Amino acid sequence: MGREFLEIFENWAEDYDKSVAGMDPEYKEVFRDYNNILQEVTNNSFGNILEFGVGTGNLTAKFLERGHRVIGIEPSSAMRGVTKAKLPETIILDGDFLHYPKLDLPINTVVSTYAFHHLTDVEKESAVKNFSRVLATGGKVVFADTMFVSEQKMQQKINEADEAGFTNLAEDLRREYYPLTETIERIFITNNFTIEFKQMNEFVWLIIAKKLHE
Repeated sequence: MGREFLEIFENWAEDYDKSVAGMDPEYKEVFRDYNNILQEVTNNSFGNILEFGVGTGNLTAKFLERGHRVIGIEPSSAMRGVTKAKLPETIILDGDFLHYPKLDLPINTVVSTYAFHHLTDVEKESAVKNFSRVLATGGKVVFADTMFVSEQKMQQKINEADEAGFTNLAEDLRREYYPLTETIERIFITNNFTIEFKQMNEFVWLIIAKKLHE
């Protein structure tokens, strides 16, 4: 359910903003055009927002600037602490994609960045089934996440990380559940969504999925 990776984010919370700013060579390409990625997610979202994997609150801040109501879900207490220090007015709850408190408002857009790959493909499908129940017709899922067009492309990135001495990145790529684009497409389409993809850098793709009629 993604919580097996919780220790990584507890330890990363203090330095995460430095990584997304491009100050960590291992993850520089992963976070290339980070602000533009967040902007694309923001631009394609509307109404009340349910955000999974809030992290240090960078995407949350963009939504608040636009006057959206945001409910944040974040399993890392350290990450929640960073976000609350930046954005004291933020509603941020302990939870994950599969388990989170009952919400008291309708949700128009479900968003996430750099988090969905922490679920296995089976868990991803369970999460998307729930998004379909939560969202009304026309509601959207807008995610930016690492995924690959083929197993060969993923292996190429692992090899490149090994050759560059990027041991943390290589370990991440081997350990976590990075999906193929065709798998993500199948999961959303079979659960009553249309879906569009846009590649943002060598690792990250934007997906925009819209719920069809009931």
